Amino acid sequence: MKWVAVMATIAVGFTSCKLDKPVEVKSSFETMTVKKSDIVLPIKFSARMKGESDVNIMPQVSGQLLRIAVTEGQQVHRGQVLFVIDSRNAQSELQAARANLQAAQANLQAAQAAANSAKLEFDSNQNLFNKKIVSSYTLENSRNAYRQAQAAVEQARAAVTQAQAATNSARVNLGFCTITAPVSGVVGQINVRAGDQVSPMTLMTIVSGNRQMEAWFSINEAIIEAAVKGGNSQADINKYLAALPDVTFMMKNGTEYPHKGRISSLTGIVDAATGSLSCKATFPNPEGILFSGIQGTIVIPFSESDLIVIPQNAVVRLQDKSLVYKVKPDSTATAVNVTIEDAGNGKEFIVTSGLNTGDRIVTTGANNVMEGQQVLFPEQPKSK
Repeated sequence: MKWVAVMATIAVGFTSCKLDKPVEVKSSFETMTVKKSDIVLPIKFSARMKGESDVNIMPQVSGQLLRIAVTEGQQVHRGQVLFVIDSRNAQSELQAARANLQAAQANLQAAQAAANSAKLEFDSNQNLFNKKIVSSYTLENSRNAYRQAQAAVEQARAAVTQAQAATNSARVNLGFCTITAPVSGVVGQINVRAGDQVSPMTLMTIVSGNRQMEAWFSINEAIIEAAVKGGNSQADINKYLAALPDVTFMMKNGTEYPHKGRISSLTGIVDAATGSLSCKATFPNPEGILFSGIQGTIVIPFSESDLIVIPQNAVVRLQDKSLVYKVKPDSTATAVNVTIEDAGNGKEFIVTSGLNTGDRIVTTGANNVMEGQQVLFPEQPKSK
């Protein structure tokens, strides 16, 4: 009975092995037929932000800085007080100028009175001379006195003009002791401290007018040629700029600035060393997110047509070569060397050489393909 049981077990084992015998499984590959298509290429340029109206704040008078009325990074409006310089000397100068003006005006009044008296004297002597009562000598003396009085009036009037100018200058200098924001914007680094002696050569801070920001970057020669192919007049360039799509600004941390910008100008001079042209894109900045001096990337979406575009998983990297496995008529794969460019979307490559329209290539599974391996198989009949 034991022998029968053993033989039965062996028989069951053989039967099981026969049922579970592995079947040859063909590798799974996906292929595609190469064709030309249109694509939007995100062309990227390194850029640096600058306020639309960055203003250097420098005092116009010398003196001791008494008060700093703002802080770094503070949003300010036009006319807001930024710094206060000691105004005592300016006030003294204004008082002295006003006193000199009053004295000059009094001298002018006296000179005018003297001129009036000299004129009366001359007119009287002229009348008496006509009646032959006084001599010509007396008449000539009175005429000379009148002329001198008129000259004194002119000198006094000039002195009044000078005193008025000095008073106005002193009043302006007194106003310069209070430094206000020339534009609305944000305050940059403050380079002075209360108590410092400042002069017209002192850069106190920069106020960046940041309601609109300008991103400056350099574009390459190919884009320059496209810009001027219709003509290099300012009207032609403006027409080209107007036709460009909106641009995007990418922060250093990889986040996208929420507002789109427009390329607003191209400089008219090409850098002889680099062959590049400076370009400016303008962005609105209603929330004040952008600051002058920050760096990032300008992304311009350029539309291109009739390009061979393939998925990135179809390309096999081998040292310095890029290979694509093309399917031959006998369903086997052969490696072809291709020249590719990044499409900028993280998914595709643009093939500039090595493939033609109508070629069939391996996509999914390309990394597992061997030269001459069969990659296309007839469909298996479905079991009923």
